[in-house]
Amino acid sequence: MILLDTHVLVWCSLQPHRLGSRARAEISRAWSAGVLAVSAISFWEVTQLRQQGALLLAWSTEAWRHEWLRQGLQELPLDGDLVVAAGALDGLPQRASLVDRCIVATTRAAGATLVTADPLLLRWTGDLQRLQALG
Repeated sequence: MILLDTHVLVWCSLQPHRLGSRARAEISRAWSAGVLAVSAISFWEVTQLRQQGALLLAWSTEAWRHEWLRQGLQELPLDGDLVVAAGALDGLPQRASLVDRCIVATTRAAGATLVTADPLLLRWTGDLQRLQALG
């Protein structure tokens, strides 16, 4: 399973050229196999970015989310176990946001590979399968 970081989901929708060839190939393979996913918290983050004026979408976040899900993107929910796991991630710098922590915890719980360009997550030495989105 491939799990997209929030910015990678946005890039897939609005700026696919930002993704590296390896990331595009892995995303395409996962999409075709029905194993492309995102943490539910990514849709919350997109909503926040839109409200702050940092992200422009032609659709409402709700409609954008429903279109992704209709096309086959899997949404992995948060629950108490994931939130506790997110808070207990060893070695992840304190500046890592709650969203980042939840995405990492979701990726680990699903046994997935996270596609990200976030330097903080790429440099973290913890147990996380990851793929550089730009490479």
